[in-house]
Amino acid sequence: MSNKAARNLFVLGSLFFFAIFLGMTYDTMGKLDKSAPEITEQVNAGKMVWHKYDCIGCHTILGNGSYFAPDLTKTTVNKPKGYLKQFLMDPKSANPHASMPKLGIRSQEADDLIAFLDWTSKVDTNGWPPKPILAVAGGVAGKELSEGQRLYQSLGCSACHAINGIGGTTGPDLTKVGSKRDRHWLMEHFEHPQKLVPNSAMPAVDAPDADIEKLTDYMLTLK
Repeated sequence: MSNKAARNLFVLGSLFFFAIFLGMTYDTMGKLDKSAPEITEQVNAGKMVWHKYDCIGCHTILGNGSYFAPDLTKTTVNKPKGYLKQFLMDPKSANPHASMPKLGIRSQEADDLIAFLDWTSKVDTNGWPPKPILAVAGGVAGKELSEGQRLYQSLGCSACHAINGIGGTTGPDLTKVGSKRDRHWLMEHFEHPQKLVPNSAMPAVDAPDADIEKLTDYMLTLK
């Protein structure tokens, strides 16, 4: 190949790939506004609360921040907002083992911060992080799940509770709950948590009575 032909190939190739780059950039920029929800005044106020209390000093959002505490990108998807508000205002009242100190966050500030966290939870992150595989949590890997186990997963119980080391740590470990509680207590607790555990941050389980019974059946097998 002559020098002229090589030069022409280089120039044409560069122009071709530059045109592809411009096309991909245009396509990406056109989708950016659709990847995140609308920023409201409350969301903006919540971001100010986030900065005021230096939350990023311990937590990460969308990959930015520190790794001393959990990532909060999808926290309102994984935790009830009532729990989050109680935790923000008084962490140890929601989780006695919490490492987070009581920062003095006021009620309105907590609401604003949750609005901001709800905004980040709705940002399209292309499915990351993936949802955990929870079948092994009940010791049933490779087996068909019971209706109670399916409810445990679909209701998001694993976001706060762990079984056999799999799940969240903000609520009590349920690995042996069937040895500690009877049917009546479990059903009453699902429907009225604060009645049996004062100041509990757990929300009432919003499910039909039949599902509550199936979920209780599963809890009673955990011994």
